[in-house]
Amino acid sequence: MSKFSFDLGQKVQLVNSPENGFVIARAEYVNKCNTYLVRYCAACNQLVESWWDEDALTAFEENAVKAA
Repeated sequence: MSKFSFDLGQKVQLVNSPENGFVIARAEYVNKCNTYLVRYCAACNQLVESWWDEDALTAFEENAVKAA
């Protein structure tokens, strides 16, 4: 098992997307990568909560869209 890359309450950005939000939960598994429940405003302007694998997220940086 590995350490979590993101803290609870940390602002993160979805890779290859301008969408960003906050980590509200996280999970670790024996045979899967860490996952994070992120609350964010989707491109359709709706507030959503969705689980994301660790490699689908990056620490938030103002005015940046991260490439995979």
